[in-house]
Amino acid sequence: MPGVCGFHLGISIGGLEHLQDISLSAHPLDRDQTVAGAWKQPAWADYSGVSRTLSALNWDEAHTLAQVLEQVEQPLIQSELDILRTGQQRIRYDGDLTGLPVSNSSRTYPNAAFGYMSDEIRLGYHAAVVSLESPTYRRLWLSAAHHPGDTVSCTQAEALVMAAEARTGLRPQRRTDLLHQRIETFERQTETTQKRLLIQRASVQQAGDRLAEARQQVPERQAILAELEASCQVRQRTERPTSRLALARKRLRAAERRCQSRERALQSAERRLAKTQVQRAEQQDALNHLRERLIRFERDNETNLAPVEAEFRLDAGFGTYENVALLIEMGYEVYTKAHNIQVVTSLKDKTDAGTTWTRVGANAEMTAWKDLSLKRCPYLLDVGLERFYTGQKLKHSALLHFGADPVTENLPEWFQHYNGRQTIEAGIKEGKSVFYLHRIKVRSEPAIYLQERMVIFAANFIRWATSWLSHQAEPAVDTLDVSKMGVKRQVKVGAHVSAQVIQDSRGKLLKFSEQSAFAGKVLRLKGCDVTRLFEAESCYLMPFFSESHLIAQPLR
Repeated sequence: MPGVCGFHLGISIGGLEHLQDISLSAHPLDRDQTVAGAWKQPAWADYSGVSRTLSALNWDEAHTLAQVLEQVEQPLIQSELDILRTGQQRIRYDGDLTGLPVSNSSRTYPNAAFGYMSDEIRLGYHAAVVSLESPTYRRLWLSAAHHPGDTVSCTQAEALVMAAEARTGLRPQRRTDLLHQRIETFERQTETTQKRLLIQRASVQQAGDRLAEARQQVPERQAILAELEASCQVRQRTERPTSRLALARKRLRAAERRCQSRERALQSAERRLAKTQVQRAEQQDALNHLRERLIRFERDNETNLAPVEAEFRLDAGFGTYENVALLIEMGYEVYTKAHNIQVVTSLKDKTDAGTTWTRVGANAEMTAWKDLSLKRCPYLLDVGLERFYTGQKLKHSALLHFGADPVTENLPEWFQHYNGRQTIEAGIKEGKSVFYLHRIKVRSEPAIYLQERMVIFAANFIRWATSWLSHQAEPAVDTLDVSKMGVKRQVKVGAHVSAQVIQDSRGKLLKFSEQSAFAGKVLRLKGCDVTRLFEAESCYLMPFFSESHLIAQPLR
């Protein structure tokens, strides 16, 4: 199984588009003995063997391998957290849900479902991902959770937050004071609903009694009418408009209409009661949920000896009122967009010809309201209405914020800061177009989960390896400056060049082939034996050149 881990990482870092490229590419990874040695493997398997192994993978094995990856990553993530905390900087998370589509006609992917992916309805899966804004590496992935394709963003906000906290071991102080106030307000609303419920129960009872009374009149009047009809028949009298018989007939029809009217009144009262009963039950469930949350958050605060200042940025798919309220109560500085388009409509109604719009981007303007009350949102929010052109069409969206940042005082900064979450969107794009997350087709769900986890590990790994190599390489005119290459070039080009491992009096180095993109470049590490390094922590270096066909050769 470690071999599968190494192979999968090699696939990702090598930018292999298809599983068969392990064996059938121009420089097959499974023939690279140097890299196999770096991973302490006697050899690599053919791609068909990797495919069979992944197909047989179970969830316990997949989770165990993911835990191993987390153990490798944790010290490096922890060092970034230490930098942030030492500098008293805010910990900033970004979360998102990304689609992993498969063929719409496929029936072989387990638990795949149709959902919204890549701006259309597709069959496939979703990965819920969280990233950390890193002072050294800019972006580090923290977690990836596997879901069916019909999963929607608004159901995953709490899971993203809990995943981030579980990974970092850090959390802000819960805002239990606000939650207390919310519960008290909710209790008053529940009491009002309970009073209305009692009134409506009495109304139903009254309507039922009046209907019973009306129904009782019908047979009585039917009997009177029958008696008068029989009397007229015996006496052979013609029914006149003002006769007792005509009056009795009218009174019966009136009683029947009264029954119908009171039946409708009873049904209307019962519908109102049923609606209030449902509302009361929902309110009670929500109140119990909030009370349980309060107990949990109070316990969190008691055990949180070193609370941090933290922020979450999420897109509009997560921006429901309940999710916003939850993140506020969990103690986060919240940046998101409104989930409900009605918010945008109501904000547009607040503007007129005299509204001041501030330019915040090349084609974007904003106006904002501080501490605005939105219907069904329990907390006051900073709300910004953004307008921008896409082609000839003017579009609007609503930014939401809660926290200490005075965002309404500097709208360009608010706009830029929120859009800084594009780093996670760029990371998602990188996972798909550089590491080919959705192209390595496997049919085992545990293997798909492991594949997702391997890709975010590879994205982190590249950044760590780049920084490490930049600090370890000896400065020279012909030294390869890895830090200036960029992730895409490292994967698309760097992982596919050939080089030699050369030993000289100063140690060992990598010399790139004259036919490669790095012709004439070398990579020598400061005062260390490269072979020993490869055997120890050279996983940082060797898989970086995962298809390099490095050949040990003495310097002549």
